[in-house]
Amino acid sequence: QVQLVESGGGSVQPGGSLRLSCDVSGIEFSRYRAGWHRQSPGQQREMVADILANGGTIYSDSVKGRFTISRDNAKNTLYLQMNDLKPDDTAVYYCRLYWGGSWGQGTLVTVSA
Repeated sequence: QVQLVESGGGSVQPGGSLRLSCDVSGIEFSRYRAGWHRQSPGQQREMVADILANGGTIYSDSVKGRFTISRDNAKNTLYLQMNDLKPDDTAVYYCRLYWGGSWGQGTLVTVSA
């Protein structure tokens, strides 16, 4: 059974930083593309960043230069380092494994003064 468990969300002031983690179990994590998506109230879920099995990365224009996605295959963990956070980054962040529609339960990030 594939499980994805996010952690690291919270409240932060504009300009602050957070690091999200996603622990993956039940599958050979290193073989698959993975990523972070987010959903704000009343909005559709959108892709934030993806990382390929070979380590290549893809970012949405809204986070490019501020967020960094990475993976530690030895620990079966996906990360999202978020810097210079803005109020528009407020959302529930979900990690995703591109296998069988696997998603985590989400972690809330709130950016406000």
